[in-house]
Amino acid sequence: MIKRILFLFVTSIVILPAFITGALAHEYSHGNVDIDHPWSRPTPPGTPMGVGYLVITNHSDTDITLVSASTPRAGRVSIHETLMKDGVMRMQSLKSGLAIPAGEVVELKPHSYHLMLEKLVEPLKEGESIPLRLEFEGADAMDVELSVESLDADMGQKDMDHSEHTMEH
Repeated sequence: MIKRILFLFVTSIVILPAFITGALAHEYSHGNVDIDHPWSRPTPPGTPMGVGYLVITNHSDTDITLVSASTPRAGRVSIHETLMKDGVMRMQSLKSGLAIPAGEVVELKPHSYHLMLEKLVEPLKEGESIPLRLEFEGADAMDVELSVESLDADMGQKDMDHSEHTMEH
């Protein structure tokens, strides 16, 4: 009896983390494209912009390009890149989209490539899932959900301040 209880205890310690990891990770696949862990940050009331991050894997043998994104939660979504120029961190819109080379992985993350959710309809709240449609050149469109995660979820990264960012049209 004690061996059986010990076996169940040890088994639960080994198996439970796999279930928890699977429940927390959210991945999407369509054709040769995988989207891993799409996420965002909560926004304070009155803040007109939010951000979107995710990992795109292109398993095909041809390049693809993320050309646009949209969500009913924002008036517009644009693809941006953060660059350091002359000691100043700047953002610029990628009007031609974001290339994902054949067989490569591109990560949208703080201080790098990211999505700007502009003209938010309402603040993004921790725990919400925000629908997001990703449009590609060279691959089918994909619907994913951004998981709005706590500002404390990534203590190692400082979020970029977008308060002075202007919307380009």
